[in-house]
Amino acid sequence: MIPVDDSVRLLSVVLERMDYSKLYAAYSRMGRIEISPRRLFKIVVYGYMNGIYSSRKLEQACRRDVNFMYLLGREKAPNHATIARFRSERLPAVIDDLFSQLVRLLEEAGELSLSSVFIDGTKLEANANRYSFVWKKSTQMNEQKLQARMKSDLPTLAAEFGLRFHVGQKIKAKDLKKLRKRLKALQAERGIVFVHGKGQRKSPLQRALEKVEDCLTRQKQYDDYNHSFGERNSFSKTDRDATFMRMKEDHMKNGQLKPGYNATLAVDAEYIVAAMISQERSDSQTLIPMLETLKGLGYTKPVADAGYESEENYTWCEKNGQFAFIKPRNHDTAKTKKYRTNIGKRENMRYDANTDSYLCHMGRPIRAAYEKKTKSKAGYPIVTTVYTCSECTDCPHKAQCIKGASKTPLEQRSKNLYISKTFLRQREQMQERIQSEEGILLRINRSIQVEGAFGVLKQDMGFRRFLMRGSVKVKIEFLLLCMGYNLNKLHNKTQSSRCGKYLHIPKTA
Repeated sequence: MIPVDDSVRLLSVVLERMDYSKLYAAYSRMGRIEISPRRLFKIVVYGYMNGIYSSRKLEQACRRDVNFMYLLGREKAPNHATIARFRSERLPAVIDDLFSQLVRLLEEAGELSLSSVFIDGTKLEANANRYSFVWKKSTQMNEQKLQARMKSDLPTLAAEFGLRFHVGQKIKAKDLKKLRKRLKALQAERGIVFVHGKGQRKSPLQRALEKVEDCLTRQKQYDDYNHSFGERNSFSKTDRDATFMRMKEDHMKNGQLKPGYNATLAVDAEYIVAAMISQERSDSQTLIPMLETLKGLGYTKPVADAGYESEENYTWCEKNGQFAFIKPRNHDTAKTKKYRTNIGKRENMRYDANTDSYLCHMGRPIRAAYEKKTKSKAGYPIVTTVYTCSECTDCPHKAQCIKGASKTPLEQRSKNLYISKTFLRQREQMQERIQSEEGILLRINRSIQVEGAFGVLKQDMGFRRFLMRGSVKVKIEFLLLCMGYNLNKLHNKTQSSRCGKYLHIPKTA
């Protein structure tokens, strides 16, 4: 009943070559394995190959679809709870190993170039309420207000009952617990009965204890929120690992942020060789972790778009022997007439290497004044040279040269340039590299291969929102999706006789 060239046969053959010893080790030795883990894994991957992600729909397919029955063999169809438990409880410790085995099988078959790899990221929505946001600045502001109120009220409150309350730099939850314990001991000592309900008059001790309880509850909540934030500026109450990000799919059509994850892919010869889930909103912070993952496979030519450009990423590639092709952020805008005629741009000024100064549109020097040392989010040290012009007072082109909002009047301002010489050298080298014949070919393939992979995952396979919650489970779901994509790609390349081809060569007239 199943055609010879059906993708389910290819999936069964490929997955049979994998080692499942770690997967079987994830099961307890005390119980009986009802369904073979090997067959369950095949079912889940085949479901992701065909856009079936729900455990209930997978159960239904196992009872009705002949291809799923073929994968089950003579075993009975598993129920949705078995599938859900298998995916969320058994796979976390072994999914990375299973995905790596599939990539190794593609390598052994000669399907990977192991030279150039194309990297890009996209935002995928989390399975979280879109309006359950918690913002870091708002939390910090409310906590500061609570701390100020407690520092002024609690010492007076404690003194009314003959107690001492020490106020330090910050009143912590443990300090409030000690005060609450003393007030309760005072209640027991005096034999005061607390009242509740309407028409009852509360004693001063009861009011004081309720106030301390309220402060303790709020402080514990702020401590909990600050722990969940980490380095982020927001999270969702229904999935605390999800960060609010700006996405292309805007349900309100007003640029509203939605909870989601930053999904990064590394593609070689149209196959996904590495995948990563991150809470970072910007792509530049995800490049180095992805390249460290790819080092074990031997890739030396990462290709990425302008979102991954930074001095930190350039330096890491130079130190680790990576011949990167990263598109500079100003590559496209530098070609426009508006950019080339902007007299305030450093690129349009003449540089004098002997005096380490730039000449502005009026021919006046902009000299190096001092060096500014900062660090990136990951701790990378950046040295920026600040150039200043001391002859801007009577310049007729001042309004066109000096841009940016400032409270200082334009007449009192002078032209400043902030330049990292290391980054400037790296960007110039990268500009030459991507304009070479190899660089043009690889940039064309980046837009075809990795952008095409995201197009298939999101549009053709209909995966735009995760079903599970938490970064660990989200990673499982994403790697299963990538495995399904790779098997579909292998089947398509086999049917179209394109196996062993790594790059798309553009056709010329």
